[in-house]
Amino acid sequence: MAGAGLASRLYRGEAGLDIVGRRRVWFSVAATLAMISVLSFAFLRFDLGIEFAGGNSIQVPASVGTLEQAEETVDAALAAEGGGAEVVTAQKVGGTGDDFYEMRTSQLSAEQANAVKAAVAQEFGIPVGDVGGEQVSQAWGSQVTERAVLGLLIFLVLVMVYLVLRFEWRMAVGAVASLLMNLILTAGIYSLVGFEVTPSTVVGFLTILGFALYDVVVVFDKVQENTRGITANNNQTYGEAANLAINQSLMRSLNTSIVALLPVGGLLFIGAGLFGAGTLKDLGLVLFVGMAVAFFSSITLATPLLVLLKNQEPRIQAHNKRVLARRAALERGESSAKNAPRPVESPAEQIDPETAALAGAAPRVGARPAGKRPSGGRGGRSGGGGNRPGGKRR
Repeated sequence: MAGAGLASRLYRGEAGLDIVGRRRVWFSVAATLAMISVLSFAFLRFDLGIEFAGGNSIQVPASVGTLEQAEETVDAALAAEGGGAEVVTAQKVGGTGDDFYEMRTSQLSAEQANAVKAAVAQEFGIPVGDVGGEQVSQAWGSQVTERAVLGLLIFLVLVMVYLVLRFEWRMAVGAVASLLMNLILTAGIYSLVGFEVTPSTVVGFLTILGFALYDVVVVFDKVQENTRGITANNNQTYGEAANLAINQSLMRSLNTSIVALLPVGGLLFIGAGLFGAGTLKDLGLVLFVGMAVAFFSSITLATPLLVLLKNQEPRIQAHNKRVLARRAALERGESSAKNAPRPVESPAEQIDPETAALAGAAPRVGARPAGKRPSGGRGGRSGGGGNRPGGKRR
């Protein structure tokens, strides 16, 4: 029942989670995670694929046996050639009927690569032509990295311009900080797990930026709606209005994230884990982690950082002081009738001015009529002298 009640309050935006009020806690958590990610970059580093580090790729048909057998055979052929080359990664690639094992090795000369392919073909009893191979230069990976960094910078600049035009520069700063934190944490987890960095990984990093930006814009749009004209009343501080916006948009962001994570999770855990499609794990992991981190960073980092920046604005500072001073006066019982909130009228009492004018001084229920008193024998007075002394009787 408690869980159902919480879910219902979340849907109505009435959960009352104090996200902004505990922004120091969230900032500390974000700083700690960022530090762990940076240390991971420095000590564990990234497992670069041959597209970035350079090397050779040897493909063997999956019909020769298991992946372990193929890897051991290629390792033995490399050891026989000397030079210290070894298999860096091994994975199964391809679809039904066309599966093959791909072993990625360190850099080999053309003669060494041909000798290794001949030895592998002889070991498995297959034609040399069935053993594929290619050499990848490190320069190609450098070009991919440079273009990815350039694309990231262009994306961030466009995001800044859009958010400044759509909202304001403080929201742009909060959104970009959330995006950068998203990239750092995702890269840190990728480094800790030890997955190989491939071009698919780079594509995944650029993809999660769009999802993270969408989540931030959804929250900021609600913040803008709640804080529009906030200085005209003394009921809420800017931080309280922003925190209410988070609660009101929390369930929407959560639903969007879950719906997006389900297919990505299937890509990662079923495609790469269950079916062994190794080419999917690089893209699947970065998308799954990036989308999950984007939800938390947009809620716990972007909006609290926005409130921190807005509270430095003199206009908002003065407004917040008025709100707090009014509350202190109400608590002490010193609020005047002028500053006291007007009681909410019931629907029956909410009469428009035109109806009130037509009604005039309508008598209340049970009140004595305010019209002319009856004249005649019941003691009422006529317009003339009536029963006054000296008056004329009828």
